[in-house]
Amino acid sequence: MNLLVSVRSAEEAIAALAGGAGLIDVKEPNNGALGFAGEEVIEAVLRAVDGWRPVSAALGELASGGRKLPDDGSGGLRPPLASLTFAKWGLAGCRDWPDELARAATLLPIDCRPVAVAYADWQRAQAPPPADVCGFVCSRPWGAFLIDTWGKDGSTLLDWLALEALREMIAHCRAAGIPIALAGSLGIEQLRELRPLQPDWFAVRGAACRAGQRTQPIDEGRVRRLVDLLSDPLMAATPGS
Repeated sequence: MNLLVSVRSAEEAIAALAGGAGLIDVKEPNNGALGFAGEEVIEAVLRAVDGWRPVSAALGELASGGRKLPDDGSGGLRPPLASLTFAKWGLAGCRDWPDELARAATLLPIDCRPVAVAYADWQRAQAPPPADVCGFVCSRPWGAFLIDTWGKDGSTLLDWLALEALREMIAHCRAAGIPIALAGSLGIEQLRELRPLQPDWFAVRGAACRAGQRTQPIDEGRVRRLVDLLSDPLMAATPGS
């Protein structure tokens, strides 16, 4: 398991790297759960990371148009965007989401893997149920599957989805060879409870920021404590024990 840390600048990416983050994600928290940070920010983060870790980018909600990253004129992404490993879109308010997701994936070059995002609070996001999105991802060679929360109001992933539902989706992804990440305002308490499920990544923003506030800068020490927490063998107990 690795820690994914969402950053909004090159400076935050450097702090996340120094703290031991395994994957750097670029998004703007003021623009929503999957807020697009802008091409210049993504490029600056990629330069700062310089290949030391994979980098993903949030491209917004498909129902709002999503984002298409600029290519180099030959179908590939222009440097340094060409080194982007993952790109993801949300499905809030998206009606024809299977077709929209399939179409969005065609906008990426082969080396940039598409990520489908399901919202645990799918009803209030007017998004498809997570199990349906999981089935979609596992039926085709997608890059990864992320379960997040749409509303950032203090509730967490576990306020919206039960451990058993998460366990079933992780097992489905494992069988299909699809990496899976769990997010949704996760703090230390939630990480302790979810750790035994062993997703490929735990994705955080607020827990890695100063004062635990997602709009504050990333704090290297907080990132390091989360990485240490996930590597603690004492956390590998059975869920609910």
